[in-house]
Amino acid sequence: MPDHPVPEARVPETRAPGPPVLSQRALGRALLERQLLLRRDGRTPRQAIEHLGGMQSQAPNAPYVGLWTRLAAFRAEQLTELMTGRVVVRTHLMRNTVHLVTASDFLAFRALYEPVLAARFASSGFGRNLAGVDLPALRDAGRELLAATPRTRAELGRLLGRRWPGADPTSLAYAITHLEPTVQVPPRGLWGATGQATYTTARAWLGRGPDPDTSPDPLMLRYLSVYGPATVRDVQAWSGLTRLGEVAERLRPRLRTFRSTGGGELFDVPGGPLPDPDTPAPARFLPEYDNLLLSHADRSRIIPGGRRVPLPPGLGGTRGTLLVDGLWQATWKITRTGDCATLIVEPFARFTAAQETGIIEEGIRLLGFAAAGAGRCDVHLVAPT
Repeated sequence: MPDHPVPEARVPETRAPGPPVLSQRALGRALLERQLLLRRDGRTPRQAIEHLGGMQSQAPNAPYVGLWTRLAAFRAEQLTELMTGRVVVRTHLMRNTVHLVTASDFLAFRALYEPVLAARFASSGFGRNLAGVDLPALRDAGRELLAATPRTRAELGRLLGRRWPGADPTSLAYAITHLEPTVQVPPRGLWGATGQATYTTARAWLGRGPDPDTSPDPLMLRYLSVYGPATVRDVQAWSGLTRLGEVAERLRPRLRTFRSTGGGELFDVPGGPLPDPDTPAPARFLPEYDNLLLSHADRSRIIPGGRRVPLPPGLGGTRGTLLVDGLWQATWKITRTGDCATLIVEPFARFTAAQETGIIEEGIRLLGFAAAGAGRCDVHLVAPT
């Protein structure tokens, strides 16, 4: 794609009073632009992770592919260095799922999630298993154990079980990793490496704990700048936080508003890009769990037909979803047979000849990154059923 500015959208005129109405296609192009998916961007990996408000990292290798598909000259070792250098961390945050975020964002926003994480743990089977356990004392004990050295949940549960012999060890460990500000340490999450999820405290890893007093306002503004224009329900779907309508009302004088074709009110930051809905969108391979597909209550701007996003197990980096003309229209996976790596693309519908050419060209580039070292690489488009 050419590296020139994307033309601004022709904001549709409406005779009815009120904010302008944005089509689903206009919202989709805005999302792609803000997600760095209309052209590869020149940001550094740290800048991109901060810009995106974090990246889903339930599959540890997924952020590597997510950055590769967005950045102009990304190399896997760049993210590895950020993780080992403690500039970015893997931690339970948005939606209580593992995210890769900058250390500064984690410290700034973690306190917002304290009540959410506590409530979710209390209502979980792990929380119910610990009825009668002194949770403050448990947190103190767990914090001390993790500060001494990073430990897996299994190790942590066994040690805590010595003090609470009648309690379920797994539940004891989950209490600490959800209620205490913790991070997962390398080699977990390093490209080409393996390792169990191993935890330590934020203070031990980063030198200080999270900021105690945090406003949700900056978090909502960050979301809107990357996922907007969006509804309050969209922000809540991404973050896992509730009662954000109050935040939107407080911020309303600083925001601009639109309407969706369904009539919902959309909030946006001033100056948030709105590309022309007819802006070409190149084929883009997304990794497993990419937040592009998971961060709206109404996902129709990017997912036609209400298709459910696959959430496969594993380390990630070898399968995902494919955007064609700005919409999720296929899944992909990389298989290895001997020295040969094959990228298999399974479409939901037929592509044009030009689209197939773009997919193959981008797929070869993906194999050059995700299957580097393979002697032969092929892209195979399966006929849609």
